[in-house]
Amino acid sequence: MKNFSKPKDMKNTFNMLLKYLGTEKKLMFSFIIFLIINSLASFAPSMITAPLIDELVAVKNFKNLAINTLIKYIIILAVIALVGVISNYAYNFLALKLSQKTVNRIRKDLFARMKYLPIRYFDSIAHGEIMSRFTNDMDNISDALNNSLPQLISSFITLIGTLAVMIYLSPILVLVTCLMLPLMLKSSSMILNMSRQSFRDQQKNLGILNGFIEETMEGQKVVKVFCYEKNIKTKFDECNENYRSAAAKSQIYSGIIMPIMFNINNINYALSTAIGAVLILLNQLTIGRLTSFLQLARQFARPVADLSSQFTTVQSALAGAERIFEIMNEQPENQNIESQVKLDENILHDVKFSNVTFGYLPEKIVLKNISFTAKPGEKIALVGSTGAGKTTIANLITRFYDTIDGSIEIGGINIKKFSLKNLRGLIGMVLQDTHLFDGTIIENIRYGRLNATDEECIEAAKLSNADSFIKRLPHGYNTVIHEDGNNLSQGQRQLLNIARVAVSSPAILIFDEATSSVDTRTEELIENGMNKLMSKCTTFVIAHRLSTIKNANTILVIENGEIIEHGSHNDLINEHGRYYQLCSGQYELK
Repeated sequence: MKNFSKPKDMKNTFNMLLKYLGTEKKLMFSFIIFLIINSLASFAPSMITAPLIDELVAVKNFKNLAINTLIKYIIILAVIALVGVISNYAYNFLALKLSQKTVNRIRKDLFARMKYLPIRYFDSIAHGEIMSRFTNDMDNISDALNNSLPQLISSFITLIGTLAVMIYLSPILVLVTCLMLPLMLKSSSMILNMSRQSFRDQQKNLGILNGFIEETMEGQKVVKVFCYEKNIKTKFDECNENYRSAAAKSQIYSGIIMPIMFNINNINYALSTAIGAVLILLNQLTIGRLTSFLQLARQFARPVADLSSQFTTVQSALAGAERIFEIMNEQPENQNIESQVKLDENILHDVKFSNVTFGYLPEKIVLKNISFTAKPGEKIALVGSTGAGKTTIANLITRFYDTIDGSIEIGGINIKKFSLKNLRGLIGMVLQDTHLFDGTIIENIRYGRLNATDEECIEAAKLSNADSFIKRLPHGYNTVIHEDGNNLSQGQRQLLNIARVAVSSPAILIFDEATSSVDTRTEELIENGMNKLMSKCTTFVIAHRLSTIKNANTILVIENGEIIEHGSHNDLINEHGRYYQLCSGQYELK
């Protein structure tokens, strides 16, 4: 997770958040109106109290006080209280509705943007950090919009309104309050400055903790097989303690604002009382006005303290919003949606690499001037040492990454001229790591082509040799898969993965280590399914096992990002080169 504190660009982040709030103009307008009414109702009784007390004091005989006058004031105060209650309920209800609608829209936009971000982005950021933006940062925004922002606005209106009424009641006593106000603001400012680092550390350590938990949960088997439980617990305790320490500091800073404000305000209250008493003796102030003034002076610290304490929460939410907007501002993949270039998916096409150079980092080139042609219907095998660049070639064909130099053509057309939808519609990819979604077996197969019928999905399962084991499941094709297919074996998951690709009827097929983690019997089943599928496609196979690649039309031997040998299995064996060394005395290539 990136540093989390005061947003780097508060103005821009706030403006973007306002745009989302502005999509609900009527709701926003109603919320502000009721908020203003509620704020006015909070200090309006003080204006009514002053004349009431003065009239009571002026009366020599209480019996002479007109009962109607007393009833009038009681009714006015009751009406103000009722208006305050209604407006308070209304603005809280509207704030909740506004915040949930806004956060819902932000969450939708964030997920929509993430669907179109390049693979490069997901390779550069931990999944735990992404999840923190969907959960913690969203929660911070929701809390701020629902509670902190309304409180901030209300406190500001209350502060201005209270000052205005106090000036009306006694301009002289306001000078005393104004002398205390800079002290209050300075104190709160100092605390805010100290809290910023704590809030940054809190959210940073929360992201680290979330990422660590997710990583550990996904790697439970590795943890157990290497007896790493004690070390994991030690590391978790360290992450948890770092988060606790940072969270405690941030909460302490937030918590001390209110007591400091009230203590300063008590001094203000005492001075106002003493000076007010003198003014009464000098006939420059009435008892009623002093009473009302002191009532307002007593609560004067609350809006100042609320402004200070809520500002930290709003600041934290804005920092979270900035992190979310950072993802939204990430450059998406060039979809090239306007492109009309399209190839017939039912016809096999050649794939041509021309002087392709690529590196995941500019200073570290992975492929160097790679050139080769896969003719329509051919099977091309890619072999070589780990890190030689085999998988990178597959990533470039699918445009998960774009070349730095050179070009890749399918059917004689540069792949950059296709829309990504049309390009990837030509390609089927079977990876070493399978991924299945929650749902039934047939729904997972249909993921390859969403409009495929049940019959087409079953045919695809038969083609991949998955049909036999599916029929043995309790509910057959309607068996529900949970947690990435943990109720299935690795081989069964891979067969479903091949069936998913088969139903998409690709013109170009890529197998990336599809049989590396299964037993020999399952490998045979998978290879039979692969061979049936490959007979209809131009195929690229990345594999370590000789049995998988020896019948390829062309084998490309890649080392250090360069093609050092190419030819059929027999031709390369006869050359006694690098391929011969890899195969000699071994059943598996490395």
